[in-house]
Amino acid sequence: MPALRPDLAYGHFDSPVGALLLAGDGERLHLIGFPSGSRAKRPLPEWRHDQFLFAETCKQFAAYFAGELTRFRLSLHFGGTQFQIQVWQALCEIPFGATTTYGALAAGLGKPTASRAVGAANGANPLPIVVPCHRVVGSDRSLTGFGGGLETKRFLLAHEAKLSRGAGAPGGLPV
Repeated sequence: MPALRPDLAYGHFDSPVGALLLAGDGERLHLIGFPSGSRAKRPLPEWRHDQFLFAETCKQFAAYFAGELTRFRLSLHFGGTQFQIQVWQALCEIPFGATTTYGALAAGLGKPTASRAVGAANGANPLPIVVPCHRVVGSDRSLTGFGGGLETKRFLLAHEAKLSRGAGAPGGLPV
């Protein structure tokens, strides 16, 4: 993940998967961090706390976890390489309640042999849940690494599967 700006503000959202760290510049969300897992995030010392700045983000997260929102509408900052940004944009096209594989994502980007590079870009996603990297599974449909931990990934997939089955959306999620 690229270096984060020192002038960001941060806040938190208390979610069913723990307190999510939110960081942004007042116009765009730059980071969502899990409290645990391989990519747990903490605010940088120079960031300023401003919970009010994240009111809309928190509102949308509350709606997502309540089962009332299936697609986030937030202004996002994608600070990464051109390839990473392509992968992150492709992640946003995975429908709520559906999953895909790294290989399918790579093929969809016109790079069918780049599944490992897609996996690395997926792992560097600075905006998990909003940019739904949790919807990507292994070629055998198994759950693979996730920055917030596999239990968090399992929870998010089960949450979406439960809601999508009720709405007639695609299912078939590993839980």
